[in-house]
Amino acid sequence: MPAFTRATGQPVYIVFDSTARLLERVNAGAKPAVFVGLSGSLGNPEPPGSDAFHTARHIVRSGIGVAAAPDAKAPSITTVEELAFALTRCRSVAYSRTRPSGTYFHRMLEDLGIADIVNSRATFVEEGSTASALIDGRAVLAVQQISELKLVPEVNFLGPLPAAVQRYTEFSTYLCNKTADKYLATALFNFLSSSLARSAYAAAGLQAF
Repeated sequence: MPAFTRATGQPVYIVFDSTARLLERVNAGAKPAVFVGLSGSLGNPEPPGSDAFHTARHIVRSGIGVAAAPDAKAPSITTVEELAFALTRCRSVAYSRTRPSGTYFHRMLEDLGIADIVNSRATFVEEGSTASALIDGRAVLAVQQISELKLVPEVNFLGPLPAAVQRYTEFSTYLCNKTADKYLATALFNFLSSSLARSAYAAAGLQAF
């Protein structure tokens, strides 16, 4: 966003929240220039319950990853077998039971037959980054979207889940047709798919389309 502001002279006000809560704001009357949210939740081309948007564009996808506490021995998670071994042997795994990455991870544990073992000593983090439990010592491993884990540089990022059990979440941008300045809105919408933005996505652990 600083690069966009330098190019246009226009600051960007950003609201960070879940897709569902952002949609509640839109349905209550908010008119953002651009809406960014989960592709599956927004539909194509309009978010459910709203006629304020058009011109949808997929921009990135985010995989699920694993991080370890800074002082913990880093296990290998390259294969499904190694991942299962690490999850069942560590003192506690932190994940969310309500966010998409966590609900998928819970199903994955059940599919691997290790849910009872892992959940009996899991640390459930429903707000913020699961990596916070690594910093304060509640857990040894944390599972979440890679981009969210990388927001906590103090932890040791081990890598993505093995390909056989990986799950990606896709994000899209939507251009609002009710914004006050359609020229700047379109400029921002296009900027979010630019090469500069793609480089920033990669640095944050996101895969650009």
